[in-house]
Amino acid sequence: MLTNSPLNEEGLRRWRLVLGGEAEGSCGKLSGQMAEMDQALAALYDADGKNGLGKSSERRGGRGGSSPSVARWLGDIRKYFPTSVVQVMQRDALERLDLRELLLQPEMLESAHADVHLVANLIALSGVIPASTKETARMVVRKVVDELLKKLEEPMRSAVTGALDRSQRNRRPRHSEIDWNRTIRANLRHWQEEYRTIVPQQLIGYGRKARSPQREVVLCIDQSGSMAASVVYSSIFGAVMASLPAVATKMVVFDTNIVDLTDQLDDPVELLFGVQLGGGTDINGAVGYCQSIIREPRNTILVLISDLYEGGVEANLLRRAASLVESGVQFITLLALSDEGAPSYDRALAAKLAALGVPSFACTPNAFPDLMAAAIRKEDINAWAATHGLVATPKGQS
Repeated sequence: MLTNSPLNEEGLRRWRLVLGGEAEGSCGKLSGQMAEMDQALAALYDADGKNGLGKSSERRGGRGGSSPSVARWLGDIRKYFPTSVVQVMQRDALERLDLRELLLQPEMLESAHADVHLVANLIALSGVIPASTKETARMVVRKVVDELLKKLEEPMRSAVTGALDRSQRNRRPRHSEIDWNRTIRANLRHWQEEYRTIVPQQLIGYGRKARSPQREVVLCIDQSGSMAASVVYSSIFGAVMASLPAVATKMVVFDTNIVDLTDQLDDPVELLFGVQLGGGTDINGAVGYCQSIIREPRNTILVLISDLYEGGVEANLLRRAASLVESGVQFITLLALSDEGAPSYDRALAAKLAALGVPSFACTPNAFPDLMAAAIRKEDINAWAATHGLVATPKGQS
């Protein structure tokens, strides 16, 4: 039996907050900040009639005067809930209350918590965003892109350049190419006390600057709606790699159409607004296009980012994959490039690609720089995935 101890009163208030207004009779009323939190939750999750966002629970779209209340609601949830919960509630609002049209209004965008998912929604709506809102939308996307670049650019740059240096070892460096710090460390045992100096028996040099790129990287990205977060992260990484002279980076996005966005890699915001999220999927056609732009197969890494739900001709895709692998291309399939957990994907097609030597697994943004470094060093990608806790599709799975 429950007593009136403070602990139980707090527990009852928490249960009331979880269960909603219908539990008021058994759990009591809320007051103060908990009452305000309850109002914010009820605005989104209340199943009865009108809610605090000015939208009916019947999930009908609408226009007009509801925007200010939505902006206030966004402010409330940021006040009372942590960022991770805010992101979940924003996504729930889009689905449960059909708020996509409200995203088109500047005051909504200025109030929203900017994250990868909001960017994906803006990209999906880019074709219908009115002129009065486009600048605000770009500001929101720019903010998220800049934050991601701060987080991901240096790990990506360091991993790739380090891998390239190691893959182009210079064992007989010219004087201008000697890496003195590494050379001294490698020859400390040759210290000559009499002369107060080190006699280097092994010179370690920087990789000689190649006149042409040392690696070609082709990012082939499925822009169907389910891959939205992957598109955002791929664009960031593509822009970083494109800034490295030693890597010739190309970026291709596809649904049933194929768009080469390589020329836009210098500005990831413009690149993202060139993406058209949604539509069907023709993986075979996209891989065929990528095959046509590969110049040096043995120096090329092809990364297909797709859930592998093929709308094209699967048999032709498998033939292309086999041909690419045979030619020396490092062909990797990422079932997702995001932090969203285990993705849904076509397991049968993933297994068939794995049998051809095309490893398939989901990858987080934090692990992607190391993946590219391993590919540049031409390591066994299945072994790399295993050491990083990423489960590759077994070759015999169906």
